[in-house]
Amino acid sequence: MRTSDRARPAAGRAGMTRRSVASAAAALVLAAGLAAAPVVRAQDAADHLISYEALPSVGVDVDFAPASYAERAEITAEAEATIVPEVFALLDMDPAAAETQVTPGGYLLNTNASLQTRLDVSAEDADRFAAAVGYVFSQWSVLVTDFAAADGGTGYAVVDFSDGTLDADLAQAFFEHAAGVAEGLGGGYTAFGDSMYFLNVRGDDGPYSGLEDPDFIAQLRASAQGFEPAEATVAESGAVEARFVGNDWDGAPEGGDYLAVLGGPDTPVAAALADLAATWNARILDIAAEKGW
Repeated sequence: MRTSDRARPAAGRAGMTRRSVASAAAALVLAAGLAAAPVVRAQDAADHLISYEALPSVGVDVDFAPASYAERAEITAEAEATIVPEVFALLDMDPAAAETQVTPGGYLLNTNASLQTRLDVSAEDADRFAAAVGYVFSQWSVLVTDFAAADGGTGYAVVDFSDGTLDADLAQAFFEHAAGVAEGLGGGYTAFGDSMYFLNVRGDDGPYSGLEDPDFIAQLRASAQGFEPAEATVAESGAVEARFVGNDWDGAPEGGDYLAVLGGPDTPVAAALADLAATWNARILDIAAEKGW
């Protein structure tokens, strides 16, 4: 259970390599065959946060290394405005019943622009949405976090900053500082508003961070107390349910792992998502050509 009942969007990754994420995702993906329905609060609905990125990980020959954070955020905002609503439409979900934001997100001591979508839906529909965006944006995995779960097995903590102060630079500075306090804190984070969220995601052999939940939270408290550039406070901690929905693009280059969650490759939804993915990849190539990447 959480130590605070504040309803706040949150998610992040801790201590993972991309390939280990893919392996974890393959084990944790839930095959969902639920019929599409509008997003409404139902008896089995829960507060889910879906964490993903818009810059393709595979499928386009673009080196994003020269791109600044501002450029990445601009592209991500375009995806949020143009592509994400199409995903909702294809899944017969109402985007007005969800909240999607462009936020900083950290992975292995790097900060990148990310997308966070908060949904009050069943686990099956949360996984369907995660599979759809993971497929369209060519991601190795998408993190699904259920903050309403009473029996979540993933520890987490929220680090708060003063109103209006948390930007990508400050988030990265705290990320690096925390990793200096405890290396396992350098795995990943998500930011929402003026808060950073750290999840102690687990694999078959225990937490990727190498820290058990009490120590993970204690080290974040120590990091916050010793952070000099700005006032930082651990305002919330507890346990959530977190899982990955993913695709092993090496073994399933057509996105079959994602499509299995969506009912298989021979469905109208799969065909429409393939068209949407092609549209986004073409847009990415146009942007890269314009910027000389």
